[in-house]
Order: sequence, then C-alpha cells, then structure tokens
Amino acid sequence: MGGWSTADMPDQRGRRIVVTGANSGLGEQTARALGRAGAEVVLACRNVEKAQRVADEIGENATVAALDLADLTSVRAFADGFDGADVLINNAGVMALPLGRTADGFEMQIGTNFLGHFALTGLVLDRIGERVVTLSSLAHNVARLDIDDLNWERRKYNRWAAYGDSKIADLMMALELAERLEQAGSSTISVAAHPGYAATELQTRTESLVDWVMKLGNATPLAQSAADGALPTLYAATAPEAVNGKFYGPAQFGGMRGAPTEAGYRGVADDAAVRGRLWSTAEELTGVSFDI
Repeated sequence: MGGWSTADMPDQRGRRIVVTGANSGLGEQTARALGRAGAEVVLACRNVEKAQRVADEIGENATVAALDLADLTSVRAFADGFDGADVLINNAGVMALPLGRTADGFEMQIGTNFLGHFALTGLVLDRIGERVVTLSSLAHNVARLDIDDLNWERRKYNRWAAYGDSKIADLMMALELAERLEQAGSSTISVAAHPGYAATELQTRTESLVDWVMKLGNATPLAQSAADGALPTLYAATAPEAVNGKFYGPAQFGGMRGAPTEAGYRGVADDAAVRGRLWSTAEELTGVSFDI
C-alpha cells in the first residue's frame, strides 16, 4: 500500500458517495477524484452556491445538497430527504476558531466537526450500504477532552484544544461505530482517516496571527497539496482492502505527508469506557440514537 494513489482507485461507476464539506479543500478534492473515477457524488454543503460551482466542473454525476452541520435542524432536513448511498464521508470541519456557538448552543468546533456528523451518521446509517469514513486529524494528539464539558461552558476556552477535542471525538466515533457494526453482524464498515499536513483554506480562518503562521507553513516542504491530503480519505472510502475500525493517514514525516498507510493514534481512543461515555453524551446532546 506504500505508493497508493488515485491511479490505484477502483472504478467507482455504480457507486453513490456523499461528501460533507465538498465545496473546498480536502472535501472538494475528494469529490473531484471520486467523480473522475465515475462515482455519483453528492456534495453536502452549507455553502450550496460554492458547492454547485464545484459540482458543475465535476460533471453530470455530481449533485449538491444543503447541509449545515452547525444546525441540527438542517441535519435532520438533509436526513429526511436522503435516499441512500454506498458511502458517507464525514469530511466537513472548522478549525481553531474563536469561541462561538452553533444554532443548538454547542461550541462551534465540537458541534460542527463531531456532534453534527454524529447526528448525521445516526440519522442516515440505515441507508448507507457499504461504509462510513470519518475524518480525524493529527491534532487529536493535543485534545483535552472533557466529556462532562464538551461545549467549553466551564473550562477556559482554548481554540486548539477545542479543535483537538473535536478530532479525537471523531476518531472515537469511528472506532466505536466500527465495533458496534461488527457486533451487530453488519456488512457496513466504519473507517477513520486523517490528511496529515495539507495546505487548505481551513488553516487560514482562525481569525488570528496563526493564519499567517499557517500560510508560511503551507509553503514549506512538509505541507502537501489538498489533493494529496485527500488520499487517505479516498483509500478509506474506495479500497477493497480497507478494514473496519482502522485509521489511515500519510506514511511519511510522522504522518504529515505521503501515501496512505495505517496510522497510529492516542491510546485513550481505544478505551471502551471513555468511548461509551462520549457516545452516550453525544446521543443526549443531539437527540439521535443509532439503530444498529
């Protein structure tokens, strides 16, 4: 698997794949690659106008659906109109924002990146035929996850720790879902992926001096393109050999760049008790329970 690229991706004709946040960055590159391989791609995005421009460039096998993961009403509306797919790719996200709240009062990063995708996955899982891919990040290593204060109502807010929280929560969701699917004897699998260090617009929206630091970092040899950063996601979503419950990321420079390979992660993500508490808390906050 060391040199896997889009040239190794199987023909995707006959498959329907939903990509959240596909109007820019990693999601856009993921959707474009899947479209080129023949998949019917659904770009599920908050910014539908921008998403439509991408869909028009992909071609007639791409469509756009409105989805704002920071608003559970929007998530439920999307789910109500959803008529099924082979793959759901939970890609959309925000990073290192100043403290803000979603329409439902969640801290913006945990609410968008994790709780929105948790609710979405739970609401449409019965119509996903093959696999769910959820994006995490190397930033899961800086998480300070406090399940009793997911929404940073008691702690002093730290934008990077909050981002890390959302990404380790995404990883835990993917791993817990994989275990539950396996125990239920389901043929659907759950896989996690991370892009390494990919130069995208996401890194220039922190509304702080970090934007300039990120711009400089994006110009270094450590940073890879968004198209290369999408490779672990594409592997997780299309490779027949992708395994339920595995985490895929770049192979080189500590996971920052390179072709996809199986990635390591913090041991706490394997703690069944912690994952179970996170899952139960997410169910309580979103009002969504999984029927597996």
